[in-house]
Amino acid sequence: MSPSTRFIVKRILLQGILSLCMVITMLVFPLLSAADKDPCGAKGIYIGNQTTIDVWYARNGGPCTFWAHDHLLILKPEETLLIYRDMTCQTTYCSKNPTYDDYQSLDDNKNCRVRILPDCTLSDM
Repeated sequence: MSPSTRFIVKRILLQGILSLCMVITMLVFPLLSAADKDPCGAKGIYIGNQTTIDVWYARNGGPCTFWAHDHLLILKPEETLLIYRDMTCQTTYCSKNPTYDDYQSLDDNKNCRVRILPDCTLSDM
């Protein structure tokens, strides 16, 4: 085999290997980013009560529980959290109660921390 033929074979082989690497990379990276879609899923999202008032909540339809101003709750993806203005859990604090997905969408810096401000305004913490 002549030197020019060996060069052509090596070049074709190298192009094949590079093409294969690119295809593998294009398949693997979307899978890795999909796995990181919810970084808070395992530990939950920390929700800070910064409403300037004490409120009450019911987790997963459970008992009405006091939630002091400036305290945190942890909400996991499978849980529900209803927030109330009164200790009998009759008057909701938010007109549309936020869900885990609502809190997660506000977590811009992905530190799994959001807060509830007065008038049920939600923001990243």
